[in-house]
Amino acid sequence: MDGIIVVNKPKGMTSRDVVNIICKEFKTKKIGHTGTLDPIAEGVLVLCIGKATKLVEYLTSNDKEYIATVKLGILTDTLDTDGNILKKSNDKINKDTLIKVLNSFVGTYNQEVPIYSAVKINGKKLYEYARNGEDIELPKRMVEIKDIELLEFSNDSYKFKVSVSKGTYIRSLIKDINDKLGVIGVMSSLIRIRQGKFLLESSYTLEDIKNNNYKLLTIKNVLKNELCVIIDSTYFNIIKNGVIIDNKYDKDKVVFIYNDEVVAIYKTYEKDNTKMKPYKMFV
Repeated sequence: MDGIIVVNKPKGMTSRDVVNIICKEFKTKKIGHTGTLDPIAEGVLVLCIGKATKLVEYLTSNDKEYIATVKLGILTDTLDTDGNILKKSNDKINKDTLIKVLNSFVGTYNQEVPIYSAVKINGKKLYEYARNGEDIELPKRMVEIKDIELLEFSNDSYKFKVSVSKGTYIRSLIKDINDKLGVIGVMSSLIRIRQGKFLLESSYTLEDIKNNNYKLLTIKNVLKNELCVIIDSTYFNIIKNGVIIDNKYDKDKVVFIYNDEVVAIYKTYEKDNTKMKPYKMFV
């Protein structure tokens, strides 16, 4: 079984929990996901199965869109309502000020990675430092906030929709927004409504999958927006052996198809942009 399935991850499960369930349903261990969702989060979780696991890195780089809800007046160690409360307040905010602050985040900025994350420092995950009570300097990453929109507002909470680049932590974004507002608050819910071209309305619940009510996307279907080149048997023999070729396509990546199946993705050769080399091989 080779392909991609878009799962609507339920709240209260880890992404790994979902992968384990799908492994049992599909009777395979060869499944990878393309972007972790915290247990508190729900929504689009793209799973790659069989040969499609080679697309994990490619799909993880896609931008993502979320709807997040913020509860004001508390601060936790995890930056969400699942954590231990560190501080409380009676902070209130002004709607117009909130909109201005939200809009100020559109663009790129250096975001601090949250302590409760799986990012590794010196071979150890950050959340392991947190659980052991060890101090560690948190790394920062350049992220891009592509679009942000306030959806709901009250004195003690707000909800917004945001489109972000790979590697953006919404919990950290919320902390940064609240810091700029001069208040404390945490993420109380998060729904990923899109990853790249994969939409929440086209996803399947675990119940759907258990009832065989789903459609597996083919590797070819997922890559159809890339430049796809149909090749003959002679060129297939060149491509399947991973030979470096001339870049006559004026594209960074090219998908080669033989007998209606994707056989390889080639990308521009870093040392010589007039050449292309294998990026992902499917044969």
